[in-house]
Amino acid sequence: MYKLILAVRSILHRILPYNEFSDFIINYLTFIGVHKRKPGKKLWFNDYLYKIKNTQEMLNPIRQFISDKYLVKDYVRAKVGDKYNVPTLAVFYSYEELKNYNFPENCCIKPTQASQAVILRKNNEDISIEQTEKWFNLNYYKQTRERNYKYLVPKVIVEPLIFNSTDLIDYRFYCFNGKAKLICIDVGKFSGYKRVFYNKYWEKQDFSLKYPLYEGEISKPDNFEEMLKIAEKLSEDLNFVRVDLYSNGIECLVGEITNCHASASQTFVPLNAEEKASRIIFGEIE
Repeated sequence: MYKLILAVRSILHRILPYNEFSDFIINYLTFIGVHKRKPGKKLWFNDYLYKIKNTQEMLNPIRQFISDKYLVKDYVRAKVGDKYNVPTLAVFYSYEELKNYNFPENCCIKPTQASQAVILRKNNEDISIEQTEKWFNLNYYKQTRERNYKYLVPKVIVEPLIFNSTDLIDYRFYCFNGKAKLICIDVGKFSGYKRVFYNKYWEKQDFSLKYPLYEGEISKPDNFEEMLKIAEKLSEDLNFVRVDLYSNGIECLVGEITNCHASASQTFVPLNAEEKASRIIFGEIE
């Protein structure tokens, strides 16, 4: 039945107009198809994200502003200081501007109004810059029905590689009411994706989200307390938000700030762990 619901959702996604009512229908069917239940009013992780995604909260000007990977740097600069920003080498508003640019031998190239799309260049290797042309016509809202992306102006940004590496640990701080509750870490992006969670006391949790649980241990960064303060400061203006940070143990930099993790469409591993994770995030378990 749930496969049928997702199939219907896929068809409707292609034919329904882009408006609030259509968004609700598609997001509702997606939630049921993925989670095999209806979204409820309880403070469970995906239910809470679903509520954010389907109310006017998603059009909160702050949420829209921080969804842009170029504009978010102004937010970071104002809240915690420019030293926590990844430097901007160039930003382009059209492919005509970009195609003749002399890209640095080590850099990161990505659209500012979308998620996951990225080109990492190291040691002056050849890159297919032509793929960026479609980024200038990309409206990520039309893929996910997350309205915070709907009005963003397409741009492509060029940055140096963070800590001159293409294989970084991304520390994702899940924050509620300005307090960091869980830290999500992905392991083995290129060799068997796994995921692990720690609480703010760096105690490993016995659950994962979407991917298998990583059985090993991750060392706490030497500057973890600084990272914690940065994440909480950046999250204090919103109820729930995910703050992604990178660290080399000495410095930390903001990767991005995410309003609705995975568009509320990832299940916990094991499935019944959602209740425990939700209680940690929303304050019943410290």
